[in-house]
Amino acid sequence: MIDTEKITINMSVVDLGQIDLLASEGFYSSRTDFIRTAIRNQLSTHSQEVHQVVTRKAMAIGAFSYNRRELESLRERNEHLDVKAIGLFYIADDVTPELAQAVFNSIEIRGVFRASNAVRAALKDRMRD
Repeated sequence: MIDTEKITINMSVVDLGQIDLLASEGFYSSRTDFIRTAIRNQLSTHSQEVHQVVTRKAMAIGAFSYNRRELESLRERNEHLDVKAIGLFYIADDVTPELAQAVFNSIEIRGVFRASNAVRAALKDRMRD
């Protein structure tokens, strides 16, 4: 895995007990293994729907990153980006807020957006839900 994010969920004590029972009987190595497997199974079940939305919204899936050199090259060519992504979107620490504002028109991320606090603040008005 490229990266993982921690999530918190609330569940009934009965459901949790059943998960613990399955883990103790060797069906899963841990609670986390059970939950990851369940999530993957649900994502697999709904893969067609995800694909349709991604296609309709012209979104990309994966991990994407931009550094200062790449963004400066885009700025020199007077190119601008409208980002629509599912996964990880990373703007390197060497990117200034001014450079990010000059290149990014809009950003829509379903997943994780990582950038310095200054760059995030500079792009706040360009973030879409």
